[in-house]
Amino acid sequence: MDILAGPAIVALPDRHTAGIRVTTPFRGMFAVRDELMRELYAGLDAHGLDYGVTFFRLHVVAMEADMQVEVGVVTGAPVEPAGTRIAAGVLPAGRYATMTYVGHGRRANGTLIDWVNAGPESFDRTESPAGDRFGCRYEAYLTDPRSERMKTRWRIELAIRLRD
Repeated sequence: MDILAGPAIVALPDRHTAGIRVTTPFRGMFAVRDELMRELYAGLDAHGLDYGVTFFRLHVVAMEADMQVEVGVVTGAPVEPAGTRIAAGVLPAGRYATMTYVGHGRRANGTLIDWVNAGPESFDRTESPAGDRFGCRYEAYLTDPRSERMKTRWRIELAIRLRD
């Protein structure tokens, strides 16, 4: 893994999104992500909608059980194309621990989590019977996944919202 920027704490504004949220086991989650990206792009493109960076958001993390995840894109305004599973949403404003990297996501997540845990900050996270529920935790794909098939070559911004 190569770290390109960070780790750092940054303030981010609300960002409108359009995405598809599902529950899936951790095992096989990335195949589900890839299928959701295809569905998302097809639905948005069929309606002629403009959009920005693609993200993969982890709403609830339960490595040994089901994960609640969302594949989405940043949009300029709320959009919900008719006849699709795509729903409008928001990446909420707040202070985020961020890091931009190329390479393996598990190592990147561990690096960012360890960095935050070593300091005075804590994540906007609550434990629930379903798993760890995050206020906002996502990977933003700065490399367009449609132009580079190898995820280990993507530039990815990892962001996890911090508790106020």
